[in-house]
Amino acid sequence: MSWSELERLVEDAETQGDLQRALRHCRSRKELILAARRLGYRITRIDLQRAWQEEQAEAGAQQAGG
Repeated sequence: MSWSELERLVEDAETQGDLQRALRHCRSRKELILAARRLGYRITRIDLQRAWQEEQAEAGAQQAGG
């Protein structure tokens, strides 16, 4: 469930300037999680770790292919 919350947070942040501004001040994963929770998104540290790992895997695949 929390993975879908992370996806919802990202989608909302892409379209809502006020949410972008609220999250821009976060300087660590912990701050990001706490801010997101205050805003009603139930994300976890594991969600952020998984998203980072997927991003790294995609970047590596792009470099290998191009």
